[in-house]
Amino acid sequence: MFGKPTILNNVETYANITQIILNGAEWFASMGTEKSKGTKIFALGGKITNTGLVEIPMGTTLREIIEDIGGGCPNGKKFKAAQTGGPSGGCIPAEHLDIPIDYDNLISIGSMMGSGGMIVMDEDNCMVDIAKFFLEFTVDESCGKCTPCRIGNRRLLEYLEKITTGKATMQDLDDMEQLCYYIKSNSLCGLGQTAPNPVLSTLRYFRDEYEAHIKERRCPAHVCKQLIQYKITDACKGCSACSRKCPVGAISGEIKKKFDIDQNKCIKCGQCIATCRFGAIIKE
Repeated sequence: MFGKPTILNNVETYANITQIILNGAEWFASMGTEKSKGTKIFALGGKITNTGLVEIPMGTTLREIIEDIGGGCPNGKKFKAAQTGGPSGGCIPAEHLDIPIDYDNLISIGSMMGSGGMIVMDEDNCMVDIAKFFLEFTVDESCGKCTPCRIGNRRLLEYLEKITTGKATMQDLDDMEQLCYYIKSNSLCGLGQTAPNPVLSTLRYFRDEYEAHIKERRCPAHVCKQLIQYKITDACKGCSACSRKCPVGAISGEIKKKFDIDQNKCIKCGQCIATCRFGAIIKE
C-alpha cells in the first residue's frame, strides 16, 4: 500500500503475534493440535445460554464449547447443529459434537474455521430455512464479477425458495446439489467457492428435512410458513375467541362446539394459537 510492502491480517492475528513475541513461539505451540497451534476465538451465538466471545485452545471439542462453556441450549431444547465459519461455513450436526475443533477437522466434516463465528441451532430450527438464510447473505455480497457466483448462487436461492414453499421436486434437489459443486469449482474468489457450503452441509446431514419439504409438503420444524397448517383439536371449548381474533375470518363454528379453520383462507399468522387459552390449536 502506498508503494510499501503490505500484509493484511485481522485483529486476532495481531493479538497472537504480540503474545508470541512476549512469550515465545514454544509457548504458543504448546497449545492446540499438531497441525493447528494456539487458540481460536469464536463468536458464540444463536440458541445458546451463554453468548459472547470465547477463546479456546485448538483441539477443544464442539461439545465442550456448546455444553460446558455455552451452557447448552436454553429451555431444555435439544441441540441440533452448529454453523461455523460465518455465512459461508457449514452446519455441524449433533453426531459430530465430540470432534476436536481445528482447521482440518472442520473441513473434513463440511465446514470451516472462517471468521470464527459459531451459531447454535436447536430442535426448533429448520435446516432448509437456515441454508436459505445464509445464502441470502452471500447472494447480496457477491461482487458480480464471475457468472458462477453472480448467477449460480441466485439460482441456488431460487431452488431453496421453491423447497420452502412446497413447490419443488426431487429433480430440483438433484439439480441444486450439482449446481453447488459447479459454483464451488468455477467461482473466482473465496466467497463464491464457499457460498454453497451451508446448502451442501445441510443436504449431507439433514437430507430427510429437504425430502419432507418436497415429498410431503411439510416442514418438520414448523418454520416454513407456507408449509404449516394450523388445526383445532378436540380440546376446543367452542369459546370463539380464536374466531374473533382471526384477521381473515378463516375460523368458524358454533358456540360450545369445536371450531374449524378454513385452510384456503388461513394466512398462517399464528394469532389463533396466541389467543387460545386451552392449547386447543396446533401446528402441523
